[in-house]
Amino acid sequence: MAEKPEPVRVLYCGVCGLPAEYCEFGPDFEKCKPWLLQHAPDLYPDLVKDANAKEADKLSDKLKATGFAPVSTGDGASTDGAASSGAPASKEEEVKRLPGGKIKKKEKPEVIIEKVVRNRRKCITTVKGLDLFGIKLGDASKKLGKKFATGASVVKGPTEKDQIDVQGDIAYDVVEFITDTWPDSRL
Repeated sequence: MAEKPEPVRVLYCGVCGLPAEYCEFGPDFEKCKPWLLQHAPDLYPDLVKDANAKEADKLSDKLKATGFAPVSTGDGASTDGAASSGAPASKEEEVKRLPGGKIKKKEKPEVIIEKVVRNRRKCITTVKGLDLFGIKLGDASKKLGKKFATGASVVKGPTEKDQIDVQGDIAYDVVEFITDTWPDSRL
């Protein structure tokens, strides 16, 4: 004889009220994380790993504060801080790390030219970074507008820096014009 089917038991989040497996799509996933770690650790194993990593970081910070953290000797070996010869550890090169382990490079002044397509046919060419070379953006937009017989204006970009928007697809032609007009700018 066939077994009688059992009803499905659904675990609902105590914070947002959604089923636990849908909390990540809810409005307050950050608030739900502690509850999920305690009540449903098998649904989100990445949260458990992150929590363990944070605890390990806190422990290593406490060890560094007390002076028992390992210090690198430069040859790959390490000694604990109490056994060091009293010389301060060499300063590590200060580099800004971004999420995902990427390293942010020092910004070099450069001109960036982008083509943005709107309404499937119309294009806008944006020129960013001319002001880093001492070029007045108002004068540059006038010259670009005259050269290509199109509208050009100085606008604030998404990063709150000024850029030049030129109507039309002139991305390839504007490179030659900029290098001829202002030879010291790097594209």
